[in-house]
Amino acid sequence: MDSAVSRRIVVGVVVERRKAKSPWLDFLWRPVFVLVGQPSAAPWTQIGEEGDRTLFYAGEAVIELHRTETENYRQNLASRTPMLWVVLRPITAESAAPAFDVLTVTADPSEGEALTDAGNNLVETVPMPGAIIETTHNFVVEHYVERPFHKRQRNRGDPQLPGHHKSDRENGK
Repeated sequence: MDSAVSRRIVVGVVVERRKAKSPWLDFLWRPVFVLVGQPSAAPWTQIGEEGDRTLFYAGEAVIELHRTETENYRQNLASRTPMLWVVLRPITAESAAPAFDVLTVTADPSEGEALTDAGNNLVETVPMPGAIIETTHNFVVEHYVERPFHKRQRNRGDPQLPGHHKSDRENGK
């Protein structure tokens, strides 16, 4: 176990496949919720169907809670609806076959937002289940340390050093 990781929560990711209303895509995919624990189903097992909407158990992921990120978890829990960020990585497949691998799931809003910058990954938020809210809350209570904000003072530097222009000194800058 990595010393920076204090708690791991195993989840199962459920995704939805809908028929696309586009001439360029056959299907649209998106994560819709997570299950607490590891389901006994194999990844990409169909678990429901209604109209043009099909639900699949996409696979397992592990939420890692880190002691140094408790402020971020705290802010997430303080929001009206705590969320998890699910990241799916596209794979080459036929249009009706599973199109993604489950890459990660996180409770850290900063990490989730940072993951949206990475290429073609599909990053979506899903509601955080009650059991994960409770586990995350207990983790924050146990590990949160208030860190006071210290405003740094600007170092104006020495105007005689390289990088300061002679015209700046002459103009009184």
